Amino acid sequence: MIETINEKKVITTPVTDEDIRSLKAGDVFYLTGDVLTGRDEVHKKTLREAGGFPADLRGGVIYHAGPIVREKEDGSFEMVSIGPTTSMRMEDFEPDFIKKTGVKIIVGKGGMGDKTAEACKELCVIHCAAPAGCAVIGAASVKEISGVYWPELGMPEAVWHLKVREFGPLIVTIDSEGCNYYKEKKREYTARRVEMLSESETK
Repeated sequence: MIETINEKKVITTPVTDEDIRSLKAGDVFYLTGDVLTGRDEVHKKTLREAGGFPADLRGGVIYHAGPIVREKEDGSFEMVSIGPTTSMRMEDFEPDFIKKTGVKIIVGKGGMGDKTAEACKELCVIHCAAPAGCAVIGAASVKEISGVYWPELGMPEAVWHLKVREFGPLIVTIDSEGCNYYKEKKREYTARRVEMLSESETK
């Protein structure tokens, strides 16, 4: 579901293909609902094991992040800090991870490559960039940690099941048409630089 709250575009999980198709490269939005974390080891383990990912990711969100979590006296958890991990680390695994899990929104730092872009186009998925350097602010959006899977991988590599409210801002870097925002902007900047150099040489 997509709605506007306090002039912000907010998407609530689980998301539909219609929600995903409405978002284009460069759009900014916030997330409310369920988010699960997972980095390199989670991707490898998901693809390696017959059972796959330990939770239902269909219509859901995977966040490339290695959080710092504190266990409280009552056995519950609270988020201390959570910032994005560089998504390109998962480039070789992401297409198969998408196919196996049915995830719809991927969040991380920076962009991803052609393999992920093709998978996003084929399976109606988006990749988004979360702001780096704001790990404590990101933690403030986590309202509850409802569980942890594969804790044997260690705190940053385990799968943390988060309940978030207006987590973001997130910028769509690859949309469901396979448009790669970072690559497009790089082409624009390169063309503009060549144009400016050419203009300076003629003066």
